[in-house]
Amino acid sequence: MAEAAIALDPWARTIFQLTSLSGGVSFEARSLRRPFTQADDSRVAVKLIERPSTTTVTIEWRDSTRCCYGDQVWRAMRARTTGVCAMSGGAIRPGDHVYAPNPRPVPSNAGAMILASVLDQTTPL
Repeated sequence: MAEAAIALDPWARTIFQLTSLSGGVSFEARSLRRPFTQADDSRVAVKLIERPSTTTVTIEWRDSTRCCYGDQVWRAMRARTTGVCAMSGGAIRPGDHVYAPNPRPVPSNAGAMILASVLDQTTPL
């Protein structure tokens, strides 16, 4: 799994190659689907851009440590795991109505979710 993540992420591949040359510093690639946590909240800016359909929204996602997406499509779904709403910081439980990034291709913020109830109260830009 770690090798696959390194192969997909240019930054991880560079670090892996540098540590291989340095002779022994260990390196563990982070999962591409790591869940969004409360700790991530302070460095992420999330804005609703538009609602193209009843089951999709376009989100602007700015994260200085992970990724930036100016117009990322998110789809309505039911949460399969616990999590934290990227907009409100509210708790997400399995079964809650949420929006999550389109899974193909796998985005850097794949583990993020936004509660549908929070987006329902948000006006697009």
